[in-house]
Amino acid sequence: MKNERPLILVSNDDGYLAKGINVLMRTLMEFGDILVVAPHTGRSGKGCSITSEVPIKVEPVTNEPGLKVYSCTGTPCDCVKAAFYSMMRKPDLVIGGINHGDNSAVNAHYSGTMGVVIEGCMKGVPSIAFSLCSHDEDADFSPTLPYIRKIVATVLEKGLPKGSCLNVNFPNTPSYKGIKICRQAVGQWVNEWEMFDNPRGEGKWLCLTGEFDVEETSIEADRVALDNNYVTITPTTIDLTDYKLLDEMQQWGL
Repeated sequence: MKNERPLILVSNDDGYLAKGINVLMRTLMEFGDILVVAPHTGRSGKGCSITSEVPIKVEPVTNEPGLKVYSCTGTPCDCVKAAFYSMMRKPDLVIGGINHGDNSAVNAHYSGTMGVVIEGCMKGVPSIAFSLCSHDEDADFSPTLPYIRKIVATVLEKGLPKGSCLNVNFPNTPSYKGIKICRQAVGQWVNEWEMFDNPRGEGKWLCLTGEFDVEETSIEADRVALDNNYVTITPTTIDLTDYKLLDEMQQWGL
C-alpha cells in the first residue's frame, strides 16, 4: 500500500529489557511502525554468530499500535533472521542499538549490535547501528536522540548503497561538538586476560578484560574523534575483499 508507514526492524545485543533499546524503539515510533525482535538476555560480543545446535524460541512481549516487541533466545543475528522469516513485508530500515558500550574501531568485528545491521545489510535493507560509549545500565541516552532522529530521517530519505551500512557511536558526554564522518580507527585490545582461582579447586579461570590501545592520533579515525567529543559515523561494507591486495596478487603468478 502506498500510504503505509515505514516499517523499522530493531534489535540489539543487550536484550529486549535494556534501557537503550527501549529508548530507541519509542523514539523511532515517530518515523514508522516498529518491530522489535531482540535477545531475551544479554548477547554482547556475539558478532554475526548464529545458533545451530539448539532450537530458538521467539515469544511476544508487547503488541500495541505501531509497536510489536518479541524476545528471542538466539543471538542478535538470529533475531534478524527470525524477523525476516516471519514478517509480512520487507522492512524499510534495520536498526541495532542503542548499545550500552563503544563499538568503534575493531570493536565493530566483535559487536552483536553490528551483527544486527550487517545481517540487515546482507538482506538488502539500509541498516544503522547506534552505540553509546557507556556500559552503565541506566545510562543517559537523551543527548543521542536529536542525532538519531536526524540520521534516521536522512537514511529513510536518501537510502544507502547496496552492501553498505552505518556504524554510529556517541561519546558518553552531556553534549557533542557535532557529527564527524570517520574511517575505522587502528587499534587493539591489550592485557585481555586476568587469572582467577577456581573455588572448586579444578585449576584456574581466565576472565576476558583489558584496555583498548589506539594506535593513531588522526581525528579522521572514529575512536580518536570520539575522544574529542564528536559523534562518529563510520560507513561500513559487508564486502571484505582487499581490492588493493587483489590487484597486487594478480602479478604474483600463482
